[in-house]
Amino acid sequence: MATSKSKYFLAGIIPYIIWGTMSIPLRNLRGFPPQEILYYRIFVSIIMVWAMILLFRKEALKKDLTFVRSLSRAKKNRLLILTIVSSALITGNWFTYIYAVNSISLKSAAFAYMVCPLLTALCGFLILKEQLSKAKITAMIIALISILLLATGSFHEVLWAVVIASFYALYVIVLKVIKDVDKFNFLGVQLILSGLLMLPMYLIRSNAFPIDGFFWAHIFLIAIVFTIVPLFLNAYALLGMPSSALGILIYLNPIVAFAVAFLYFKEKIDVHQIFAYLLLLLSILIFNAQLIKSVVYKKQ
Repeated sequence: MATSKSKYFLAGIIPYIIWGTMSIPLRNLRGFPPQEILYYRIFVSIIMVWAMILLFRKEALKKDLTFVRSLSRAKKNRLLILTIVSSALITGNWFTYIYAVNSISLKSAAFAYMVCPLLTALCGFLILKEQLSKAKITAMIIALISILLLATGSFHEVLWAVVIASFYALYVIVLKVIKDVDKFNFLGVQLILSGLLMLPMYLIRSNAFPIDGFFWAHIFLIAIVFTIVPLFLNAYALLGMPSSALGILIYLNPIVAFAVAFLYFKEKIDVHQIFAYLLLLLSILIFNAQLIKSVVYKKQ
């Protein structure tokens, strides 16, 4: 039904709008090493997610545990491998994005999420065998033209953008393959694995435990608003949308990031950049035309 579709569509849009504004709290923490931001972002997120699971979602957790026990050994191993891979990919995406925002440029971070939808849609087609209509292919071509217009930075910036995008595109594809488990519980497991991945580096290379109230206020903000909420919505949206459609919505991220850079950080803009971002917006509308139409006119 259209109501159901609109629910997934809204859940797909919100995370990228949220993530598009993430440069604001990250820039406020520019004086802290990117790995320190990531450590505490993950650790705080683990505590908060599992507190919610154990306090309010015990039945869902029991149901998931029962489901996992019922799986064959081969399926258990497959689920374990996919979960570890997804955790590694999202952790890599977080670290490279934070580093790019504070140590490379906002442009490289925003550019990553222009490249990402093309990689996601392409992987969805090649790996998951998702079909791409002529309209969707047209939308991707328009997006590619926009990216080429904006790809005027250094090779170093472009390389970082591709690395960030690759982590997230593959994460979306892996997440799409994982089914039949509660998405919030799965997020909790992902965060634990991300924490375990970062723990050796934290124990070996971390600085003194921060006591700055400004730092912790921003870490909690990043953990709740920019990690837990959007990741849950992102996973939920994949229940009712193809990864290619969700992938193309990633273009909302650089559009919002561009608006933040221009309106909040007062970065300079020229006419060809405005034109390129308008093309990105057009590609989103074309790619999701049928879904938007079904939502607006309340048809199946």
